[in-house]
Amino acid sequence: MTSLASERSAAPKPESGPQAESDGPVYGWQVPPIQTAPPAVSTAGQEAIDLAERAGLQLDPWQQHILRVGMGEKPDGSWAAFEVGFNVPRQNGKGGAIEARELWGLFIGGEELILHSAHEFKTAKNAFKRIERLIRQTPDLHKRVKTYRQTVGEEGIELHTGQLLRFIARSKGSGRGFTGHLNVMDEDMILGDNEMDALLPTMAAVADPQIWYAGSAGIGHPSVQLGRLRRRALAAIETGVPDPSLAYMEWSAEPHRDECPQGCTAHDEWDSDEAVLKSNPGIGYRLTLEKVARERATLSRGGYLRERLGVGEYPSDGADTWQVIGEDAWRALADPQSQPEGTMAMAIDATPERDHAAIAVAAPWRGGTHVEVIDHRPGLGWVVERAKELHERHKPKCWVVDGGGPAGSLLQDLANALGVEVVSPKPREIAQATGQFYDGVAEQAVSHLDQPPLAVALAGAQKRPLGDAWAWARRGAGVDISPLVAVTLARWGLGAEVEDEGAPNLW
Repeated sequence: MTSLASERSAAPKPESGPQAESDGPVYGWQVPPIQTAPPAVSTAGQEAIDLAERAGLQLDPWQQHILRVGMGEKPDGSWAAFEVGFNVPRQNGKGGAIEARELWGLFIGGEELILHSAHEFKTAKNAFKRIERLIRQTPDLHKRVKTYRQTVGEEGIELHTGQLLRFIARSKGSGRGFTGHLNVMDEDMILGDNEMDALLPTMAAVADPQIWYAGSAGIGHPSVQLGRLRRRALAAIETGVPDPSLAYMEWSAEPHRDECPQGCTAHDEWDSDEAVLKSNPGIGYRLTLEKVARERATLSRGGYLRERLGVGEYPSDGADTWQVIGEDAWRALADPQSQPEGTMAMAIDATPERDHAAIAVAAPWRGGTHVEVIDHRPGLGWVVERAKELHERHKPKCWVVDGGGPAGSLLQDLANALGVEVVSPKPREIAQATGQFYDGVAEQAVSHLDQPPLAVALAGAQKRPLGDAWAWARRGAGVDISPLVAVTLARWGLGAEVEDEGAPNLW
């Protein structure tokens, strides 16, 4: 996948936005930095906006934008986009756009069955209560309602003319047997194949159906469907050829990467107001820069990037994973009996965001090398004490930490806690370590326990040049390759020339 810098649309800022008068309000971007949509000659979005206003729902400009784009129409009046997705950080007000779309489908569009699903029942229940309140407070809409279904699990709104809006919690079987004209998938960052298999076929018999996805940044494996949508959108932007059935809008920042040169303008400073405005269209309406600054001071960097800047982790469909070492080759080396035999070396690595760290071990095993992730947890605060415990119990030959990497900040604390110098390889030695690990796999001289953190790291790893050689790099900000780097350094540590414990360490 190429850099998002080349995949993002040049989204303008609102006229009353960040460049507003110094004593006036500051607004986030009302048009998303990532957007693609098929051609449309008209839109029903304005009807939805007007109806929402009549029901007392005042939509922000960015919410109106979602409706105008998502409800674009072809010359024959059918939907331009079969699928509409929008991805925006939490608390910006995505529910308003959903409610306006559902009100239109119920009272203007004549959509016979609208299924609103969410990952959790309480989310679906809250959505029902919000739209029920809007309808009840609007007499000309309320009088068209035959019944408000309040039974738990059967919540819905039925009109005298037969239209029905149902709210359900997603499951493998929910939605089966219903023919939905509109499916609304709330909390789409938790949406997998089972749920899609249950709901999507319900639309096959409908002449002009539409499916809407709404959520926030991807959270890894649960974001299967969101990852697919996003890849399609980015491919459309990169090629300049719109996806014929997908309208996708995403508000997110793209923080600088390790390899960014000095003065890089293609990426964002993660702790800047500009990144916040780019990824939060609700700034100036229901969020403020001051509130976000408090979040930034409290949340972990990884949590802040995901929850406020929309920097997500998206599972791949396999086309761009396992780029360096093939999955079959790696799985073939799995051995449930594999274990350390003799001298051990241990290593530590962490993510650039410092939100996860890993401790790994390498040791001889049946003529090859056993590698294992001993511990992999959020944060770095636990690492030193855990390393001390492992050192006292196993007395490894050495500990290895890349002094120039994120875990390098632990070097002195580790040395003090362990009573030994910690080996810090030079860049050429890191390249050697990576090459040795790669060759060991190719020669089937590595064995492992098929641990998920290590497999996920390998699936998300790629190469980065390091002199005339290469070292590990990650495909995106949401990929954690610390388990892979740790086992690579541990394996290298087995051959490192280190002094006896207590003697000066030449590294």
